[in-house]
Amino acid sequence: MAKHVALLLVLCVASITGEVLGVQREQQSTASGVEREEEQDRILRLPGQPEVSFKQFSGYVTVNEQVGRALFYWLTEAELEPESRPLVLWLNGGPGCSSIAYGASEEIGPFRIKKSASGLYLNKFSWNKVANLLFLESPVGVGYSYTNTSSDLTNFGDLQTAKDSLQFLLRWFDRFPRYKNRELYLTGESYAGHYVPQLAHQILQYNSRAPHGINLKGIMVGNAVTDNYYDNLGTVTYWWSHAMISDKTYKNILKSCDFHLENLTGACDRWFTYATSREFGNIDQYNIYAPPCNSSDGATTTRRTLSSPLRFKTSVIGGYRGGGYDPCTEKYAEIYYNRPDVQKALHANTTNISYKWTACNEILNRNWKDSANSILPIYKEMIAAGLRVWVFSGDVDSVVPVTATRFSLARLRLSTKIPWHPWYVKKQVAGWTEVYEGLTFATVRGAGHEVPLFKSRAAFLLFNSFLGGKPLPNS
Repeated sequence: MAKHVALLLVLCVASITGEVLGVQREQQSTASGVEREEEQDRILRLPGQPEVSFKQFSGYVTVNEQVGRALFYWLTEAELEPESRPLVLWLNGGPGCSSIAYGASEEIGPFRIKKSASGLYLNKFSWNKVANLLFLESPVGVGYSYTNTSSDLTNFGDLQTAKDSLQFLLRWFDRFPRYKNRELYLTGESYAGHYVPQLAHQILQYNSRAPHGINLKGIMVGNAVTDNYYDNLGTVTYWWSHAMISDKTYKNILKSCDFHLENLTGACDRWFTYATSREFGNIDQYNIYAPPCNSSDGATTTRRTLSSPLRFKTSVIGGYRGGGYDPCTEKYAEIYYNRPDVQKALHANTTNISYKWTACNEILNRNWKDSANSILPIYKEMIAAGLRVWVFSGDVDSVVPVTATRFSLARLRLSTKIPWHPWYVKKQVAGWTEVYEGLTFATVRGAGHEVPLFKSRAAFLLFNSFLGGKPLPNS
């Protein structure tokens, strides 16, 4: 009898040991599969790239197998202690413009593109000094992101973009599981004033039904499209208050335009055309005090299609190129990111897309199907959920100007915690700020539409304060 018991014990132990080993082998196989997938996306070195200590990854995440939609991403990990730093997603707007062209290459990324497009140089104020940066080209049709269903390019809008971006995040976290529980912040500018809050809304909905949600902590948007009526009213007011249009034109626009309507028609349209074609003159509307790009030097007009995201459209007329700020940066991006060696290093264009990489996709921009009239209800939802919400505005942008943002945010009717005051960088006024219950607003003095491009040091300090949840320095 004892022999039978001993034999049974041996068999039980062997069975349990086999099961444990089987589970361990399965876990190791899964882990090694994830590591292989991640390693396939590892960027060894970009053409003309200076030496760096941080890791980079880029590639595609399929968000819809049925129609063949895949979004392109580029992750630049933090310079120091990336394993403990938060994850920051950056989105550009348009709709239809690339976060690789703008956010990564001329604003907050670690590299800037040389004028010759022969290589890269380091950005002294890159945000990956304090965070892991994830740039996403969204929606499909933007940059390297693609769809196998051509009708997607003429049928996209806010809702599908937000849903695809959520699907991207969920699948990207499966590829990079070490980021799954990391603090996540959503950031962006311009029409990302729609993208960022709408993605936050999708995440909050997902978290309400998922056993293990996404660790979303906050959002920050700059020169953000927010509310159609107040954005439009604030933009016209900015034009007039900065002497871009005459008293007569300003009065006639206010008299003939109903900003509640979907389109401008009749007298309203004529007055807008008159203002933009006859009174604006040869300026860069994204920074009214900076020289525009000279179209005669072969530069494309992609900055124009960042575009007026409001109901009325404006155009940039070619001018001259001055020193300091370079308004032709998109041209360098379009040369660099169309290079075969660059695409190979980025694991991009693997399906041999039939069209060239561009900073903005005008087909998407012209055919955008659904656009929320106001994002303010989502702001209320985010504040109620306890998310950190910051909004900033470069004060020399006439496309989505500071007056538009202030008019829109005023509709939230938030009580003030810290009254309006200047904030400082190196003992100089960098802008002004007010802290409300649930939201911080800040201006950046002398910055245009792309705040980190024009005022990189101030933008970096702003970002650092946002991550830390601390008020901006008042002295």
